[in-house]
Amino acid sequence: MENKVLAKVNGKEITEADIQSAIARFPRERQAFFATEQGKQQLLDQFIAFELYYNHAKDTEIENSEKFIQAMEIAKKEILTQMAIDNVLSEVKVTDKEVEDYYEANKQMFKTGETVEARHILVDSEELANEVVEKIKNGMLFEEAANKYSTCPSKAAGGNLGRFGRGQMVPEFEKAAFELNIGVLSEPVKTQFGYHIIEVQSKQEAEIQPFDKVKDMIKANLTQERQNFRYMSVLDELKEKYTVEINKF
Repeated sequence: MENKVLAKVNGKEITEADIQSAIARFPRERQAFFATEQGKQQLLDQFIAFELYYNHAKDTEIENSEKFIQAMEIAKKEILTQMAIDNVLSEVKVTDKEVEDYYEANKQMFKTGETVEARHILVDSEELANEVVEKIKNGMLFEEAANKYSTCPSKAAGGNLGRFGRGQMVPEFEKAAFELNIGVLSEPVKTQFGYHIIEVQSKQEAEIQPFDKVKDMIKANLTQERQNFRYMSVLDELKEKYTVEINKF
């Protein structure tokens, strides 16, 4: 594919590949704009301005100034330091066997709690709640009753609350939901919000997540833990190797 030259500044070519590379460095939410003609033109203008000021800097011999030399030394020190740290951390390896062994030894850490999937109808009084229960028992669809009587925004979805675990609902609602059998309509359940009619649609028992689902997370955590240890160990060695003098603030 042709790498089109979009501009030249003092002989320096600015190409379409340069623009695409610049776009890729932006956050994803901003890339869409810079992919437009207007966005590309803005980037091209910035490239041109950069090259013009670069040439100006060369012509005015800024690189020979003390300020520039000091800035270069600071940048050099930062780059060297980061590369030294990267070299130390790159020595840390975590094998697939170590990841699997960690999973087997710590399976309880990857246990998910039990959950239920439920829907409900929320009304203001126990009397109305009992009336709604009777209507459903006599053939009214739960979704229809929720849409007609419920004061909860979930009425738009037929009262559906989705799947939730323990600790996500108020205690009275949670107790009733987890004790109900699937498909059984609850008696009115009073909470601080009013009276609920609950129907559990499905239940999922607590289970240990499979290895394949958590292995990447385990490897990342082990790697970070070992890198931290390696970083501090080398730091202690360097404190012994080089003179460190610390004065109080």
